[in-house]
Amino acid sequence: MRAIMVMFDSLNRHMLPPYGCTWTHAPNFARLAERTVTFDNSYVGSMPCMPARRELHTGRYNFLHRSWGPMEPYDDSMPRILRENGIHSHLVTDHWHYWEEGGTNYHTKYSTYEGARGQEGDFWKGHLAPLDIPEHLDGKPGDWGRQEYVNRYYMREEENQSQAVTFRHGLEFIETNHGEDNWFLQLEEFDPHEPFFVPKKYQDLYPSDYDGPEFDWPAYHRLRETPEQVKECIRQYAALLSMCDEYLGKVLDMMDRYDMWKDTMLIVNTDHGFLLGEHDWWGKVMMPFYNEIAHTPLFIWDPRCGKKGERRSALVQTIDLAPTLLEYFGLDIPRDMMGHVLRKTIEDDTKVRDFALFGMHGCHVNVTDGHYVYMRATEGGIERNNDNLFNYTLMPAYMKESFSVEELREASLAPAFSFTKGAPLLKVRGTEKIPTMGFPAKTLYDGGHMLFDVEKDPGQQHPIRDDAAAEERMIRAMVALMKENDCPPEQYRRLGLEKYL
Repeated sequence: MRAIMVMFDSLNRHMLPPYGCTWTHAPNFARLAERTVTFDNSYVGSMPCMPARRELHTGRYNFLHRSWGPMEPYDDSMPRILRENGIHSHLVTDHWHYWEEGGTNYHTKYSTYEGARGQEGDFWKGHLAPLDIPEHLDGKPGDWGRQEYVNRYYMREEENQSQAVTFRHGLEFIETNHGEDNWFLQLEEFDPHEPFFVPKKYQDLYPSDYDGPEFDWPAYHRLRETPEQVKECIRQYAALLSMCDEYLGKVLDMMDRYDMWKDTMLIVNTDHGFLLGEHDWWGKVMMPFYNEIAHTPLFIWDPRCGKKGERRSALVQTIDLAPTLLEYFGLDIPRDMMGHVLRKTIEDDTKVRDFALFGMHGCHVNVTDGHYVYMRATEGGIERNNDNLFNYTLMPAYMKESFSVEELREASLAPAFSFTKGAPLLKVRGTEKIPTMGFPAKTLYDGGHMLFDVEKDPGQQHPIRDDAAAEERMIRAMVALMKENDCPPEQYRRLGLEKYL
């Protein structure tokens, strides 16, 4: 048995032809839907990048107990379990956060791994001479922003761009090993994550007469650009999406060439989506997690049942992928994995859950049943958030740096949770900013608690204010899932849920 996962970053479901988009050029995503099962109710769990990848390894939520950080010593890791049971796991990626302190021990769980450099201001090439940087909107300030344009200098040709290099490595692995058995390839592509740096041939698919400053790197904030500038940034995202589509097609071509459909599972997924002006926001970390971010595309081909060109309505999540892959290779599912095996769901749309939690540490906690989405904000403002927010960890590192000495001086030792295999943890107080991201927290609670009927209101434009029974049902489902995942008790206080315990 073999399995390939093609994982994109910030891939917007609503921009893909299989999900109803009629204006983007993505024929290989349409082709993919013809060869796989398409999931209509796939949701994130923990966000953003590395928390989602921890879920991909562990099959359980990250965001209730800690923010962005490394794998923990007690974590079950799907690729490591494969490796330990004679299935070769190989990671190919240009996701540059793997090389930071908050991601340094993810790639080491695979049998082998290789990475391409240069995405999103990755501190890659040293170029000290003055740099001619074009007039542009947004981007990142200081050295990070300058580094992005250094990297672009070294990626002027498409063949040298990170996406091209990543897929070249992944295709090389398939070419080398297509005749072998018992392997898993995770071909992980950072695109179409911002910045939307893309060769001209893909931009030409979307003609434009825009003549303003370069705008392919939106920062995370409320809209402040002109309609023309917003349209230009969306065009750049679409062009990068089309580049992703072309390279996805190369994987499908290789599966065709070597008749791999008969014995190779294929998963195409993403960690989350991205707001491109919807709800008057850019990005994914400073605002409530609307469906443009949380409701994700997912395609799976399982050669054992052979179902293709069909759709599935069952509610599934990122945490389901680890147990699904382990079951596919005939391995036992660790007790601490909370996700579900999707074999029967792929085959006949068997339900695996009634409700799903999702969110980011310190932000709204959200729950959905696929019909309604309920967002629960902190009650009492930022002060209550601070008083009732802690990181629980044995790996005290954030996104780019270790926990500070000042934070660690105030840390205490907390008893083991049900999933830490008897290990106690450091309990470190959260901050008034989004943990590890450095953005003001006050915008996270815009709208307070919100309930949406996403079947009647898919754009989530009209919060429901007069259906107490539906809100009560969603709250009770949220609390039940929090309990099931051994949620820290202070989270209930932070969210004003004590009376439901």
